[in-house]
Amino acid sequence: MHSGSDTSADLVWDDDGTPRSGRFGDIYFSPEDGLAETRAVFLEGCGLPGAFAGREHFCVAELGFGTGLNMAALLMLWRDHAPPGARLSLFSVEGFPLSRDEATRALAAWPELAPAVEALLAVWPAATPGLHRMDLPAFNATLDLAVGPVEQGLSSWSGQADAWFLDGFSPATNPDMWAPGIMARIAALSRPGARLATFTVAGAVRRGLAEVGFTVEKRPGHGRKRERLEGTFAGESAGPTTPDDIVILGAGIAGAALARAFAAQGRTVEVIDAEGPGAGASGFDAALVTPRLDVGDPDLASGFAQALERAGQLYGQIDGAVVAEGVLQLPGRDRDVERHRRVAEQTIWSPGHMQVLTPAEVSDHIGERIEFPALRMADARVIRPARVLAAWLPHGVTRASVARIARDGEGWALFDGDGALIRRAACVIVATGAGTRSLLFLPLQPVRGQVEVAEGVTAPAPLAWGGYAIPTGEGLLFGATHDRDDEGLEVCPEDTRRNLETLAGCLPRRAEEAGQAPLRSRAAVRATTPDRLPVAGRVEEGLYVLGGLGSRGFCLAPLLAEHVAAQVLGRPSPLPMAMAHRLRPSRLQGTQS
Repeated sequence: MHSGSDTSADLVWDDDGTPRSGRFGDIYFSPEDGLAETRAVFLEGCGLPGAFAGREHFCVAELGFGTGLNMAALLMLWRDHAPPGARLSLFSVEGFPLSRDEATRALAAWPELAPAVEALLAVWPAATPGLHRMDLPAFNATLDLAVGPVEQGLSSWSGQADAWFLDGFSPATNPDMWAPGIMARIAALSRPGARLATFTVAGAVRRGLAEVGFTVEKRPGHGRKRERLEGTFAGESAGPTTPDDIVILGAGIAGAALARAFAAQGRTVEVIDAEGPGAGASGFDAALVTPRLDVGDPDLASGFAQALERAGQLYGQIDGAVVAEGVLQLPGRDRDVERHRRVAEQTIWSPGHMQVLTPAEVSDHIGERIEFPALRMADARVIRPARVLAAWLPHGVTRASVARIARDGEGWALFDGDGALIRRAACVIVATGAGTRSLLFLPLQPVRGQVEVAEGVTAPAPLAWGGYAIPTGEGLLFGATHDRDDEGLEVCPEDTRRNLETLAGCLPRRAEEAGQAPLRSRAAVRATTPDRLPVAGRVEEGLYVLGGLGSRGFCLAPLLAEHVAAQVLGRPSPLPMAMAHRLRPSRLQGTQS
């Protein structure tokens, strides 16, 4: 976590229009021609575009994102020289990000970079601490930007770089970015044969790189700088081998998010489900996209904030998927009032995202009298699951019931309940919700929930308390029961009564309207883990899982699916290493029954 709240770049502009950091007293790029400097020092210094040849995936990491100039120039080079279908992964660290307007002004001098600049500015992230994934589909690329101290940013990243741009402010003004520990982390995150380029030739930097395995040489500089450095990491470059045949079990939100994540990396998958898309807990008319709120565990809180940000980005791209934005969370207990205040003060949220409303303000929002303050989560959402599944799942989900998975040579065999072979695959990812318990030896607990939909009833602003009430676009969805170790799918009249009573306890007028309207009821089973955290990652070679999402599936699945896909393909994950470690399947080995 970046503990400070002041992440301003303190930008000033020289008379010639060159941006300068008032914080470090250094310029962002050469006033003569920053683009020419970028091309000479970083692109040519790392042997680009020649190093792209023959690669289906290439990864470039950078220290010092600054204005984004280096990345814009690199994207244009990749567009013109990448092998067909290849993907580019970018990673950069920035302690003091520029605003979108500042970057727009700084990059306006180079119209030849306009396509890349426009793509970057369109997804420019908020200056909140942590990792931010930026999609650049027009370039078959993604950029993971780590906002915060350089050591923390490098510690959060799981990639292996083929090239490094060391473009922090000079060692004299910004020594933290050039410390020996940073050099060691760069080496640990480099592929054999990785290239490195930097403008500085400081002796401490040359020695530090050499000590961690780089062969460094001085080269002729650019502009006013007489010299620069190029380096090559020990070993010979070899891209990772990735499975050609990937099968996803489950066509709910976890399986759909996985299919989308692989498609974004240029890989096709087969999705198998016994009943078809949305047959389980992902099949309700509407769903909440809300984070777990935590004030005692900074890593966990930051991970959920990142998941919410990523889910919002991806759902927003699907036509008609978002029903409503902004969710009110009422306190479940007296102590939650103070807890919500502390949540709203966390620096992990975008400005204005979390706000505590007074009872009067809450009442105005929902049109009924409320006696409690509420936490308004501006970036939380209500979505239509059916729209998401239709957009992300491949056409033609395979209908088959997989009862057993067994190792088969170098891959895995899938069998039905009669022991008949369904198919073999090099890689299998289990994303079957509560059904995961029968396929993998993981301690997942089933939790049955029933909801009601009142057709034609006007929904208030989305609201959660001991229950929840959200719009579907055509009516009001409310509930839900929460019965552990219950796997029943039959609709229970008693549960309908319970849901109406829960609704009446918070929204009596809506409950009266719902009681007179036609009601549709549906029950489904979710799965949780003993520590209430999801499970995402590698079980064995070629076997992975994404599950235990509980009631946060629509918030967590998009980000965690990208993490699992990254593990399968040997590519950088957008999930910070600290969070990935806590979600690994092996953590549950000691709790299986």
